[in-house]
Amino acid sequence: MLETAATPQRQRSGLIPIIVGVALVVFMAVLPLLNLQLPGILPTATYQPGALALLSLCMVFAALALSYNLLLGTAGMLSFGHALSFGGGAYLLGITLDQFGVSLVPATLIAIIGGLVIALVTGAIANRVSGIPFAMVTLAFAQAGSVLVRRNAQVTGGEEGLSLETDGVPDFLIGVVNTRNLYWLILGIVVVVYLVALWVDRSRLGHLARAARENEQRVRVLGLRPYTAKLIVFVIAAVLASLAGMGYMLLQSGTVPRAVSADLTITVLVMVVLGGVGFRWGAIAGGVIYTLLDQRLTVLAKADVIQNLPDVLRIPLSEPLFILGTLFILVVMFLPGGIAGTLDKVWKRRRQVRP
Repeated sequence: MLETAATPQRQRSGLIPIIVGVALVVFMAVLPLLNLQLPGILPTATYQPGALALLSLCMVFAALALSYNLLLGTAGMLSFGHALSFGGGAYLLGITLDQFGVSLVPATLIAIIGGLVIALVTGAIANRVSGIPFAMVTLAFAQAGSVLVRRNAQVTGGEEGLSLETDGVPDFLIGVVNTRNLYWLILGIVVVVYLVALWVDRSRLGHLARAARENEQRVRVLGLRPYTAKLIVFVIAAVLASLAGMGYMLLQSGTVPRAVSADLTITVLVMVVLGGVGFRWGAIAGGVIYTLLDQRLTVLAKADVIQNLPDVLRIPLSEPLFILGTLFILVVMFLPGGIAGTLDKVWKRRRQVRP
């Protein structure tokens, strides 16, 4: 009787995240049609290009953080080269449009295949080791990709970056007036990345990757192949990051060498830790919050309130990275599980207290 009574309750509790997720996606989809203003957070009303561009950028990095959470949260792989896949997707899309003169859909498919091949090669080598050696190998690949991008100016644009060739891009995705369409496109990318990450986490592949994260030797003794599982997760995460990079290329009408650098990977790592390692919605929250702070603190630093402060306060408060670094330290010290991990602990405690 107790088990029968508990089953509907479990079903209802399982439906709550689905309902909340669908409602959030619907709200985000209609947001460009609403006249909502959030002073200090969004530069303009939500139906105007300024706010939509900022929200789109937040979603790009939310998708990137979600893909990185597959590596770190699901498989326990600390990578310093994940930006290679993100920037690779952006550059491959831009180079394909520029060099081959194809339309956007074939260029996207070519870029995805290219990102898949790069991920297979780098992942097959990097996953021969684990822990810190794995992180160093991925860092080496990221540095090599950064050098290739900077030294081949005739193809990648070098230090100046690569501009988007718009001849093959549909007109409804070009220009400031079409920011709303780009917003919806990137929202679709986030949904795809989330659904793939959800499938991986709940599949046998995800269970095997988590088991290998906890004790790889035991998984190997059981006759399973942790190397194959980790490689597949690595490739899936890389392809999802490439997809986010393509959205970034279309949104920014170009890309720069930093998109493939280890510096960007560390930034994404901060997003995931801030949101909560192992939590999908935490990765989204971390990506959105970090991007909002990074963009809006730059504007705040130029405000008269900050500029009129004494130098001992004005100089650090004028640097967004100083504020973000301080925030990260505080989260690690006082919220070690990140935003999502802390809220999850509070929620579980409340459920245990209930009779």
